[in-house]
Amino acid sequence: MNHDRRGPELPPARGPISAAVTEYLRGAGALPRPEEADGADPYGDDLQLALYLCYELHYRGFADVSPEREWDPDLLRVRAALERRFLSALRADTPVHDSLDDALAALLVEPVDGTGVSHFLRDEGELWQLREYAAQRSLYHLKEADPHAWVLPRLWGTAKAAMAAVEFDEWGGGRADRVHARLFADLMTDLGLDTAYGRYLDAASPEVLATVNLMSLFGLHRELRGALVGHFASVEITSSPGSRRLAEAMRRTGAGPAAEFFYDEHVEADAVHEQVVRHEVIGGLLAEEPHLAADIAFGIDATEYLEGRLAARLLGDWRAGRTSLRLPLPAGTAHTC
Repeated sequence: MNHDRRGPELPPARGPISAAVTEYLRGAGALPRPEEADGADPYGDDLQLALYLCYELHYRGFADVSPEREWDPDLLRVRAALERRFLSALRADTPVHDSLDDALAALLVEPVDGTGVSHFLRDEGELWQLREYAAQRSLYHLKEADPHAWVLPRLWGTAKAAMAAVEFDEWGGGRADRVHARLFADLMTDLGLDTAYGRYLDAASPEVLATVNLMSLFGLHRELRGALVGHFASVEITSSPGSRRLAEAMRRTGAGPAAEFFYDEHVEADAVHEQVVRHEVIGGLLAEEPHLAADIAFGIDATEYLEGRLAARLLGDWRAGRTSLRLPLPAGTAHTC
């Protein structure tokens, strides 16, 4: 796994807003006016990349970008405008369940026709499609569990203890070689992918950027702590069956032992995490703050909405025989049996 302490290079812009943000981070040019966000496509390349760039300053940052930019007040004003546009669209577009119980119950319902991404990859996915899937998901998995850690100072009691326990597992239980980000880098190596953090940002679709930005949006705002817990519940509750199918896809295509292990590990771990999140994280939070039930439900539903958009993009492209990436992957040598 590549540990470049300088962070990744800034990617090329995808429109006027991300261009202005990129140039500002380089120390040249003016930021876009906050009101420019009002006319941007909330799910489009330009806004999602600009928002991703702002958020990434709170993680590892970018090469040759001053750490002081993390709390630059002018940049934060622009970020707030981008967030308002994104969050307003999510609140308007997300199909919302009537209650938290209904939202949680929906997570347990598997697609009747088996048309999800993990079903496709298990049944007919080819190695090139698994490589694309891993490249896109690397934007999250190489910092797996980190966005959810923002909520820990905003919880207390049972919810905090349970959330910390699940996060501890995600970070390897104290073992660096078992940190899930490390395991995903090993998966990428099996697939012949570059494991450098942020390497595939330029190739990633806006749909996958939105799924990562959602975590940062929820995590970085205390008022959205309930939504972040809802997002976490969605991820953990749906992970085990999806991971089982992806492990089968890796085995069927001969992707390699590390590629199989990453998803096998999540089948077992996330089956346990599901119960902890449902009963102790959510249950503990509601015992302290019952008024957050609607926010938790919104977090679940918004997560599923954006994951549905990503699935439509991936499956639409793959079934048409074309890449799901903005830029094709360079040739790589994947593991062979």
